[in-house]
Amino acid sequence: MSMSAGWYLRRLSRMGPREVGGRVGDAVRRRRWRSARPSCPAVTGARFTAVLPPGAVDAVPPDAAKRLVAEADRLMGGRATYFGVTRDDMTDPDWWYDPKTGLRAPGCYAFDVPYRDENAVGDVKQLWEPSRHQYLTVLAAAYAVTGDERYAERVAGHLRSWWSVNEPLRGVHWTSGIELGIRLLSWVWVRRLLDGWPGAAGLFEHNPVALGQIWHHQRWLAAFPSRGSSANNHVVAEAAGQLAAACAFGWFPASPRWRADALRTLERQLRGNTFGSGLNRELATEYHGLVLELGLAAVAEADAAGVPVPAPVRRVLLRMTDALAAVVDDRLRPPRQGDADDGHGLVVDGAGTDRWASLLATGDAVFGRLSWWPVVTGTDVRTPLLAALTRRTAPAVPRPASRPAHFADAGMTILRGPEGIWCRCDGGPHGFLSIAAHAHADALSVEVRHDGVDVLADPGTFCYHGQPEWRRYFRSTLGHNTLEVDGADQSVSGGPFLWTRHARSRVLEPGPSDAEVSRWCAEHEGYPGSVHRRRVELTAASRELRVTDALRGPRRAVRLAFHLGPAVAVDLAGNRARLSWTRDGADRSATLDLPGQLTWRAHRGESDPPLGWYSPGFGRKEPATTLVGSGSVDGADELTTVLGFHG
Repeated sequence: MSMSAGWYLRRLSRMGPREVGGRVGDAVRRRRWRSARPSCPAVTGARFTAVLPPGAVDAVPPDAAKRLVAEADRLMGGRATYFGVTRDDMTDPDWWYDPKTGLRAPGCYAFDVPYRDENAVGDVKQLWEPSRHQYLTVLAAAYAVTGDERYAERVAGHLRSWWSVNEPLRGVHWTSGIELGIRLLSWVWVRRLLDGWPGAAGLFEHNPVALGQIWHHQRWLAAFPSRGSSANNHVVAEAAGQLAAACAFGWFPASPRWRADALRTLERQLRGNTFGSGLNRELATEYHGLVLELGLAAVAEADAAGVPVPAPVRRVLLRMTDALAAVVDDRLRPPRQGDADDGHGLVVDGAGTDRWASLLATGDAVFGRLSWWPVVTGTDVRTPLLAALTRRTAPAVPRPASRPAHFADAGMTILRGPEGIWCRCDGGPHGFLSIAAHAHADALSVEVRHDGVDVLADPGTFCYHGQPEWRRYFRSTLGHNTLEVDGADQSVSGGPFLWTRHARSRVLEPGPSDAEVSRWCAEHEGYPGSVHRRRVELTAASRELRVTDALRGPRRAVRLAFHLGPAVAVDLAGNRARLSWTRDGADRSATLDLPGQLTWRAHRGESDPPLGWYSPGFGRKEPATTLVGSGSVDGADELTTVLGFHG
């Protein structure tokens, strides 16, 4: 998708004067760098000292090591899957080739690459993801736990290939700061995990090409930080990668300055990106996970290098960890809120390792768990390695004495019932900063699970670039469990990562009310001239969830959507839907009584227009049933939906 002149004008309208000035300076610098590309300063006597302490690798649990090695062996076979697309060229990757579209990105000056235009470049996510080199950290970790030099040699060959093809400022891999930041973090861990291999120093600190790449990456990040309305998870990734490299690869005259600047940026942006409650301000759960991973990895690097970490950094990461522990369901699954692109900060584990369990295990190792935290039974490779580098300390700040259910600043409430009934209610801000890049038009939506199974599901994200009709659908109001009015979204989109008008929500009753009945009520004014109010009640004894919608104002056309999870089968008769699914071999069921004032239809796997889909991960979608009730209502009407779980 290429950006129109109208998009640029809308994007400019969301910037303040300081951001505009910064971007003008960036444009001047890009033009100057085209013809003036300095060489890396000479480096002599470089040594890598940021090694793992003795015994760190031995602390990796055997089952986690087994998963890691199995994953590494799959990679050695030359196949890897990114966002639902399998590459079979991973023995000798073509770094500019997109297997999804069959296109190769141009090899021109980096800032001339039209990376948003899929017709010119291909799907840029398919290009960028392998070049984050997180599959190389997996191979390097496999070497660390086995001593098998095949893994180390493959890593070395791929790095030399990448460095040769992707000269500084040439091609698509030099266009986005988050990519450079995460790649630097991967290189630090590759060097660390290969430390016992005889070729490690020759690959990195004794290799002029590697030194040049590391220096140019850090110079780029220092020159082109994400600014203003774009200062979301990207700027955290940039700072974390810069800090990691400046600590572990501190061989350059500018290293002390880069390190100090990155640490200041990390402190400021972690605080700026995080609510006081500990939830991420983007209100996109996967980015909460990404930022937490990046922050923990950055602190580990600073601690390993003996660099003092400002106390607010640890406090924010502690709050984020406690918030994650508070919102996950009984199967340790967090909400599926907002955008998600399967992004990770540091990957050293094999397939089958639970990301969220791993984060909680790391939080326990670094900060200590609270009594109300859910039990984590899984194992991972990353936790013992990070813990070995990190100074274990719990900042001297108050922590919740019991499991929080309501996060006022984020507008999120979690209602819980017996048998793992879990309900997320959304009454928070539309998104973060003026563009709310990763927000969806999902005000007052609910998400309901039973023992970890999506019953009323958030459909997810599916895509960013190249498929605008699908991007619009998965972000839309109709694409969530809430009320659409007059066929329009609650918030107004100005592009795939831009909202020009934000629905404003407020929570009227935060819940839970008592042990028997949990109540929540909120409203939003996203539709001019009307106010949508929603009440949710969860009754424990009857295992019943009641949702009541009202639209104050004149009579208007509405559509009320309920998206069922992909595991749920449905039999719709009139305004009653019988739901059934299986969990761990046991049959489960529920009844969904829908408002009789509306006419109900079931939709599944429709494409023109899209409706009835669930995205289990970025780049992947599968049919799922969506129930849509259509009609018209005014202020005198109440639409009542009752979801009753059976024994």
